[in-house]
Amino acid sequence: MKSFKFPVAALLLTVPFAAPLSADQHEADPAPNAAYFTGEDLFGLTVASDPQISPDGRQIAYVRHTNDIMTDSTVSSIWLVDVASGAETPLVTGTGSHGSPRWSPDGSRIAYVSTESGGGPELHVRWMASGASADITALPEAPGSISWSPDGARIAYTTRVPGETLKLGTPLSPPEGAKWKDGPTIIDRVTYRFDGAGYLKSGFTQIFLVDAVGGAPRQLTHGDRHHGGTLEWTRDSKTILISGNRDEDWELAGVDSEVYAIDVTSGEVTALTTRNGPDANPQVSPDGKQIAWLGFDDRELAYQQSGIYLMDRDGSNKRRIAENLDRDITSMEWTDAGLFVGYEEEGAYRLARVSPSGGVSPMGIELVDTYYSRPYAGGHWSVSSNGTIAFTSGSATRPTDISVLRGNRSTQLTALNDLKLGGKRLGKTIALDVTAADGTRIPSWIVLPPDYNEGSRVPLILEIHGGPYASYGPHFSSDYQIYASAGYATLFTNPGGSTGYGQAFADRIEGNYPISNHDELMAAVDAAIAAGIADPDRLFVTGGSGGGILTAWIVGQTDRFAAAASYKPVINWTSLALMSDAYAFFGKYWMKGQPWERQADYWRRSPLAHVANVKTPTLVMVGDEDYRTPRSEAEQFYGALKVLGVDTALYVTPGASHGDLTMSPSQQAAKAAAVIAWFDKYGKSDQAR
Repeated sequence: MKSFKFPVAALLLTVPFAAPLSADQHEADPAPNAAYFTGEDLFGLTVASDPQISPDGRQIAYVRHTNDIMTDSTVSSIWLVDVASGAETPLVTGTGSHGSPRWSPDGSRIAYVSTESGGGPELHVRWMASGASADITALPEAPGSISWSPDGARIAYTTRVPGETLKLGTPLSPPEGAKWKDGPTIIDRVTYRFDGAGYLKSGFTQIFLVDAVGGAPRQLTHGDRHHGGTLEWTRDSKTILISGNRDEDWELAGVDSEVYAIDVTSGEVTALTTRNGPDANPQVSPDGKQIAWLGFDDRELAYQQSGIYLMDRDGSNKRRIAENLDRDITSMEWTDAGLFVGYEEEGAYRLARVSPSGGVSPMGIELVDTYYSRPYAGGHWSVSSNGTIAFTSGSATRPTDISVLRGNRSTQLTALNDLKLGGKRLGKTIALDVTAADGTRIPSWIVLPPDYNEGSRVPLILEIHGGPYASYGPHFSSDYQIYASAGYATLFTNPGGSTGYGQAFADRIEGNYPISNHDELMAAVDAAIAAGIADPDRLFVTGGSGGGILTAWIVGQTDRFAAAASYKPVINWTSLALMSDAYAFFGKYWMKGQPWERQADYWRRSPLAHVANVKTPTLVMVGDEDYRTPRSEAEQFYGALKVLGVDTALYVTPGASHGDLTMSPSQQAAKAAAVIAWFDKYGKSDQAR
């Protein structure tokens, strides 16, 4: 997700919405205006994801996610779109959840995961010519990393294999007919819970093989190590490449991982890389002689950009290529058309073709992420053998659709929300010039209320992205559109630490986060006021995860904001470093040591150290199953504010973890409504529509 990154988001509350008015106007509507985007419009919103282009480049299978009002959940289905005509055909729809479409090498079949049979997730194969499909294997848990062998005979996938847990003593046996309480849970693993997955079941991720026509699967890897990630076959279908860590100290190895080659016949595992640092996402060249992969030499920084590496098939002749591309390479595919890579750049996600000698040729397209609640940079893509690229596209007023790049021509193939949103009056996104005190440009944008009158001042929400190693861009955000319909402008920025601007820009917060971001964000607010848009007497601040930390930090430094909403914050680095699901990472990489080694620095960077300065009414929000920035962080902030007599409330979303989209559509709407209601209470109630 979109919040803290490291290698390796209730009842519907209704508030009245309508067009904003200038500062000297006021008109109240008794009910939401259907012309504007409200929380109710989250239902029926459709997002396109995971576009998988056929090997010949003629068809794209992709996953549609539609918010369903009757189940208050997202329904997933697989659709097929013809590249030449744009004609769409439902491929796998109906009862159940359907996803992960993957083409066979010859394009005659598609493997996918579905619960259509009514049980657990199953691996299916569909024959495209006949339309027939077969359940290849039923599994207790969803298979991951589906990968066809180049000869089309087998499919590799990953799934968890249960393991033994630590046992201490011999439990008593209840007498016949007795009903005893459950026994204890005994944990001895470093990672025992993970955000979005909860408390982890015992066992390890292993690789399995199954014939593409069905039959009993064969377990390829074994033991007390995880074998997962991207599964890449060699061209002769005899070896599978993976990334993982098989060292003795693997649980506390930080970001370290290696590329391994696994012999499909014997199961023998051979390490192809050995350095200290992450080595991941191996891709085999079309002639089978070289392997490209992503990684970096670990310098134990909070954030390091991954580069592109090449080696011979046997692991020899390792070298880095395209060293001058000062971007974090996060995705890669190697087909007959060349080596393609993806990376964030200046608020967008872009692709480039890279030659074996290191030449970089940008593709000239911008991808858009499927995370529609807030405008994070990202995207999904795939490339065919002839170089045709399928990708997720979008705009500031539309969530993701499917587009295709053929040669130098980009074409949008779907328009999934045009009918729904075409009649809505949506907020316009404009760029804002912001410069930090040292002269560094801070990329910033504002979403204006739908009927904004140029020259009028309106209430302004500063909304801060998480990560903090992530970035925003001028993309669709359901939260911002809901705020706009309530009359608020939303200011969003990429302060120091944001990705897509090079290593040096990310390093602006190295060893000093969140302190160094404060002045950059205040400069953005000052610019919005200077531009004549923001009313300086009606300023508000919010953000989630890293943005929640900064919200908590800001209200401890200034009282210029009328109200604040701190969402899934860190308030105390000591407790976060030992309570987060990534506690083996944060102390080592972010804080440069453990709490007992660097307590003064932990406290210096904790919003709790400045909580006695807070005068701003602050709403504290969190998901009750958030294990990245645990609920205990929000509760510490709430408790401190209560003791200090600062107006506050604790807002907990049941069943939600760290990512926004782990909330149901009604819960997303309720969260946005709560933020608006809190801000209306402190400075905008006389202007609310």
